Amino acid sequence: MQLHNFNSGPSILPPQVLEQAAAAIHNFNNTGLSILEIGHRTSHFVEVVSEAQQIIKRLMGLDDAYEVLFLQGGATMQFMQVPMNLLDENGLAAICDNGVWGNKAVKEASIFGPVKVVSDTSDKKHTYLNKQLDLPTNTTYLHITTNNTVEGTQWHQYPQTNALLVGDMSSDIFCRPTAFNQFDLIYAGAQKNMGAAGVTIVVVKKEILGKINRKIPAILDYKKHIEAGSLLNTPPVFSIYVSLLTLRWIEAQGGLVEMGKRNNAKAQLLYDTIDQLPAFHCPIAKEDRSIMNAVFFLIDPTREAAFLDLCKKEGMIGVKGYRTVGGIRVSMYNAMPIASVQTFCDLMKSFG
Repeated sequence: MQLHNFNSGPSILPPQVLEQAAAAIHNFNNTGLSILEIGHRTSHFVEVVSEAQQIIKRLMGLDDAYEVLFLQGGATMQFMQVPMNLLDENGLAAICDNGVWGNKAVKEASIFGPVKVVSDTSDKKHTYLNKQLDLPTNTTYLHITTNNTVEGTQWHQYPQTNALLVGDMSSDIFCRPTAFNQFDLIYAGAQKNMGAAGVTIVVVKKEILGKINRKIPAILDYKKHIEAGSLLNTPPVFSIYVSLLTLRWIEAQGGLVEMGKRNNAKAQLLYDTIDQLPAFHCPIAKEDRSIMNAVFFLIDPTREAAFLDLCKKEGMIGVKGYRTVGGIRVSMYNAMPIASVQTFCDLMKSFG
């Protein structure tokens, strides 16, 4: 039976990337050493980091005003590392609380300075995005989660602001062409669209750093990581290498333009099917629906267990909704072929 991996993260990787990564475990670039064994300060690995940084800048259309870092700790670490580096008592962090991850960002930022929630969509169970934001005049930065993995919403146009713009792009980075240069800092865990779990990328405009008086531990200081070329400590070598392979794959497939075409086609196919079938419904505002994570429900919740059992029987992996939301969640990241989405839609039709 063929499996269809709709996991929300860690998630599906391109078959070519898996093959190349597996080969490198045995012999990396004909060195006779495994990628798991090479020194992180050797020229072999420095070249991996350098190439990955270059591809990221190309895909994002960014110049040398930005630096690309490979860090650890996931987006969870960034919830506190961003305010630690950018926020002090004289400023304010404006944060959009559009679900689980925005709420975590609020809690962590409040440790380091004043926070104002400028968008709270819990009144409708986070099924929409409030785009009318009122930012205080002393706002240092506005933080948004560009794609809400749990709730199934996505920013399709970013807010315009005179403050710094910070984006958690963990679940939609590189899914389409977008205005990356609108952001001053972007972070993303790699395990959804850019590689394997264990590495987080941070893309930061260098000029915004060093503006606060707070003493920052070296391992949490973006400036220190920039100075060390992401080699301040032993980095997650294998995860960075898998990210490089995935970035190469994205470019070889046609870059973000092609990713966008594919992802929009998959999302339209699935949402059209949901909207046409009487057994299912998607409560997410149509203009805010995520092309990465479709969250929807059965009209009759008593049939949900039977539908999930059928999915399991037919090899549909990872479609149970997040524990706080329930329902069904289908994640359609870059490496997901449209054939798998079509197979899932056929299954829905047979069930409905």
